[in-house]
Amino acid sequence: MSEPQEAPHGTAPSGAVNLTKYAWLSIAAALATIALKTGAWWITGSVGLLSDAAESVVNLVAAVIALVALTVAARPPDAEHHYGHGKAEYFSAAIEGLMIFVAAAVILVTAVQRLLNPVELESLGIGLAISLVATGINGFVGLLLIRVGRQHRSATLTADGKHLMTDVWTSAGVVVGVLLVAITGWLQLDAIVAIAVALNILVTGAKLVSHSTSALLDAALSPGELEVVTSVLEAHRSADVDFHGLQTRTSGRHRFVAVHVLVPGAWSVQQAHDVVEVVEADLKAALDGVEVSTHVEPREDERSYDDSAYDASPRRTP
Repeated sequence: MSEPQEAPHGTAPSGAVNLTKYAWLSIAAALATIALKTGAWWITGSVGLLSDAAESVVNLVAAVIALVALTVAARPPDAEHHYGHGKAEYFSAAIEGLMIFVAAAVILVTAVQRLLNPVELESLGIGLAISLVATGINGFVGLLLIRVGRQHRSATLTADGKHLMTDVWTSAGVVVGVLLVAITGWLQLDAIVAIAVALNILVTGAKLVSHSTSALLDAALSPGELEVVTSVLEAHRSADVDFHGLQTRTSGRHRFVAVHVLVPGAWSVQQAHDVVEVVEADLKAALDGVEVSTHVEPREDERSYDDSAYDASPRRTP
């Protein structure tokens, strides 16, 4: 049976893609939007626009954390981390979720103070125009990060992209709210919009933390990916060959599959080896970058069926 080969120290694993350039793009977008949104708040005095600027500061911190996480996750397996460093991405996503909580708390405190003590807004046209430019930047970068993150199974980029898209919707809500303030003259509406923004991003933060926590607990492959694995195994089932003890897990961009292969006890080691080599090759072809571990057992031995704590195989032969 083949074993995964360790990549040379200091290099990315075979097939890995360097995603740090997207983290740098996120940092650049955060810096640009901080400058624009802070300027919009300074011009107008709107607490809604201030809340929008505060979230952009969180975006910057999150982007820096994402850069660190992607750099660590790209490291190859070593003596202390035999399965690589992919889970660093989940720490990044969890921290980003917590950062969203902090931003929401700051926004809520500021908004409540402004609700109790409303202030006249100024130069709304210029301020809103600046905010819309910043929103456009976040929208473009956010959609790009989500697309690349899903393509390369990067929890960090996907979380960062979703955070930016939350910022886009937040900004849209703020712009509408500030426009309504200008139309109606109801100054408290500015603070109410900011409170709604805070509650919205709290929901996003909770989802990020929940997803990251689940992944850190060695979540299995998605139902779609598991179906691909079981389809490959079904294609290799025969009168002589069967499978059980299927277990899967994800670690950042890395996916792992372990399965027991049941063959006649009279087979030679070479015969069994030839079978698992083909099975492993087909699984790797079906799921790019997956690491496969196989364990050969004699089908006639009853002990072969009682050595796995969980079996995700669609069926098993007694």
